[in-house]
Amino acid sequence: MAAVQDGPNEPEREKEIKTETLNDATGNHTAAIGGVLSTSPVATTSVGTPKPSPSVGADEQQTLLAVLQFLKKNKLIESVDTLRREAGILEDADDSQTAEGGVTGVGAGVNVGVEGGDASLFSRVSGATAAPSITIAPAPPKGGEDQPDVNVVLSAYSQQGDPALYQVYYSGLKNFIESVLDCHRAELSQVFYPLFVHMYLELVYNNHENEAKAFFEKFSGDQECYYQDDLRVLSGLTKKEHMKGNETLLDFRTSKFVLRISRDSYQLLKRHLQERQNNQIWNIIQEHLYIDIFDGMPRSKSQIDSMSGSLAGEAKREANKAKVFYGLLKEPEIEVPLDDEDEEGENEEGKPKKKKPKKDSMGSKSKKQDPNAPQQNRIPLPELKDSDKLDKIMNMKEATKRIRLGPDTLPSICFYSFLNAYQGLTAVDFTDDSSLIAGGFADSTVRVWSVTPKKLRGVKSAADLSLIDKESDDVLERIMDEKTASESKILYGHSGPVYGISFSPDRNYLLSCSEDGTVRLWSLQTFTCLVGYKGHNYPVWDTQFSPYGYYFVSGGHDRVARLWATDHYQPLRMFAGHLADITCTRFHPNSNYVATGSADRTIRLWDILNGTCVRIFTGHKGPIHSLAFSPNGKFLASGATDGRVLLWDIGHGLMIGELKGHTDTVYALKFSRDGEILASGSMDNTVRLWDSVKAFDDIETDDFTTATGHIHLPENSQELLLGTYMSKSTPVIHLHFTRRNLLLAAGAYNP
Repeated sequence: MAAVQDGPNEPEREKEIKTETLNDATGNHTAAIGGVLSTSPVATTSVGTPKPSPSVGADEQQTLLAVLQFLKKNKLIESVDTLRREAGILEDADDSQTAEGGVTGVGAGVNVGVEGGDASLFSRVSGATAAPSITIAPAPPKGGEDQPDVNVVLSAYSQQGDPALYQVYYSGLKNFIESVLDCHRAELSQVFYPLFVHMYLELVYNNHENEAKAFFEKFSGDQECYYQDDLRVLSGLTKKEHMKGNETLLDFRTSKFVLRISRDSYQLLKRHLQERQNNQIWNIIQEHLYIDIFDGMPRSKSQIDSMSGSLAGEAKREANKAKVFYGLLKEPEIEVPLDDEDEEGENEEGKPKKKKPKKDSMGSKSKKQDPNAPQQNRIPLPELKDSDKLDKIMNMKEATKRIRLGPDTLPSICFYSFLNAYQGLTAVDFTDDSSLIAGGFADSTVRVWSVTPKKLRGVKSAADLSLIDKESDDVLERIMDEKTASESKILYGHSGPVYGISFSPDRNYLLSCSEDGTVRLWSLQTFTCLVGYKGHNYPVWDTQFSPYGYYFVSGGHDRVARLWATDHYQPLRMFAGHLADITCTRFHPNSNYVATGSADRTIRLWDILNGTCVRIFTGHKGPIHSLAFSPNGKFLASGATDGRVLLWDIGHGLMIGELKGHTDTVYALKFSRDGEILASGSMDNTVRLWDSVKAFDDIETDDFTTATGHIHLPENSQELLLGTYMSKSTPVIHLHFTRRNLLLAAGAYNP
C-alpha cells in the first residue's frame, strides 16, 4: 500500500486517495464490500456494530443510501449494483436522495480532551449541504441518531485496526507533517512519539507480533533522541503478557499524553484527518492524547524541545495556575547580644558602625511580612525551644561575618573525599552549622563524623545519670560520657543499602532511608534508632527534614511521596501523581510546600496543607536527581541525568533558564546563603558555580506570556558560568554552603 500523501489541490489525486482510504478500511474494495453485503445485507447501529436486516426499514435505508453515495462517488459500479440488487433499492431512489441534498456529514461533538478546541473534529461534509449529527464509532451519538453516515458504516471495519495498515497510517501522517510550513511542522511533529508508542502497543496488545516488530523497526529511528531509553524498554515488549508487568508502559497507556499546540497548527491537523477520514489515528488521539490549544504564534523547535521529554508530555497550563505562597515566614524577633569580640571592638573607630547596621538589617528582615508568604499559622510548626533560640542567635552572628559572594568574589571550596569507601557511598549530608557530616552506605550502615575538634559523645548510662545534679548550669555537658568520645560513630539497623540521609535543623536527630522500604530516625545523643517508619512498600530513594524540624518527607520506588511527623508512625499526607520512581525530595524554605523530582522526568510541587499538586515542571530529558530552592523561596533549580540544570519561577510556574556545561548526571545543587551563587556538582567530577543573580534578573517576569505559557530561553549558559573546579577522580554527590558562605563538597574517591 502506497503511503497516503497530502494533495488537497489535485482533484484526480484526491479521488485516488479516497479510494485508498476505502481500501484501508476494507482490504479489497470490490470483493470485500460486495461480498459481505451480498451474503448478508447489513445496517449499522449508532455505535457501528453490523446487524442482520432482512427487512430494510427507514433507518437502514438511510444507511444503505449513504453507502451507495460513497460507492458511486468512487466509481465502484459493481459494488453499487450488487448492493442495490441485494437490498432491493430502486435505481432512482438514491438519485432522488442526492437531488434533495444528500445524506452526509459527521458532526456530533466528539470529546477530544482539547482545551478550547473544536469539539466536532470530524464534521466532514462530503459534497452536500445538510449535515446530520452522528458521532464516529465507537462513541455513542449525541444527536441525530436517525441519520447515520457512511463513516459510521466503514468505521465498523476500520475499528478492527488492520495490522498491515498501521505503517500506511503513520507514513501518511508523517508525509503530511513534513510537507507543511516550517512554523507548523515543529508543533505537529510532537504527535509522532505518542502516536508511535500507542500504535505499537495496540499492535502488541492485539497479538500482532510480526507487524509490531516491523512497525517498530521502521519508525523508531525517527523519534527524538531523548526518548531512546523509553524506546529501549518498549522494544522489549513484544507480547501482550509483557505489558502486564511493566507499570511505566501501563501508565503511558492509561494516562493522557499532553501536547501543547497553537490553534493554527491544530486546525491543519484537524483538516488533514477530516480529509483522510483516518479513524485509526483519530481514535488514538481521542483516547490517549490531550491537546492543549493556545491562541498565538506557533512555538519554535527550540521552545518545544526545552519543555519536552517527560513520560507524559508537557504539563497542562491549568496545572500551573494555582496560587503558590512562595514567600518566607516572618522570623521570630530575637535579641542578639553583643559577644566579647564586639565589646572589645567598641574602642576601634569603625567597628560598631559596621556591625550595628548589619544587625539592624537582620532585625528589619524579620519584622517585614512578605506579601507572597503564607499565613504564619497556615500549617502548625513546632514552637522554638531555648536551644533553638540560641542557635538562631549564633546563626545571626555568623551572618554578620558572611562573605558577600558575586562574580568577582567566588567562594572558597573545601572538598571532603571519602577514601577507601568500598562500602559504597550512596548519600551525604552536613548539619546546618557544618559541624557534622554523615554518609549512607551500600552495606546498610550510616556513619557520622565530627568535622570540628569536638568529638562525638554519647549520653551516660541511666545509673550514672541519676548521680548528676540536675540543677547545675552545665548539666548538658555533665550528661555526656567522655569514655565514648570518638571522631565517628556507626549506626546499624537497616537491612539494605542506605540511599538518603538528612540531619534535623537542631542537630539532635538524623533520618535515613533504605532499600528495605523504611525510614529510620536516629538520636545523635545516644546514637541509637528511635523509630522505624514503615509505609513504603519498595526502596525509599530520598528523605529530607523540614527547615523547621518535626516534619519530614520521603519518596521512593512506589512513586508516592509521603509527609511524616516525627511523633506519628503513619504518614500525614501522601502525594501521588508521578508515573515513575520519586528520586529526590526537597522542602520549600517556608515549609508549606514539598518538591519531588522523578524518573518520569517531571518535577512536582505539592501543597502540604491539602496534599494537592500545585506545579508540574517538564523539560528534563532524564531522571531528576537534585533539587534546590533559592533562599528567598521564589526559584527552584533542578539537575538530572541529562547533565542540564534548569531554573524555574515558582510563582509563574515557568522555566526561566537552562545551564549547560556538565557532561554527566547533576547529583547536587545548592544556592549560597544569600542566593547570589548556584553551585552544581556532577558525576563528571566537577563543581560548577553559576551567577544566579544574573540568571534571574535577565528574566522580566512581567513579560511572561502566561496565556501561552512559554518563553524564549536565553542561550547564555557560558556567560553565567563563573568557574569550573575539577576533583581528581571524585564524583560530587553533595554540596553545602556554611553560614559564612564557604562551599563544602563531598563524594567518594573513585580510583
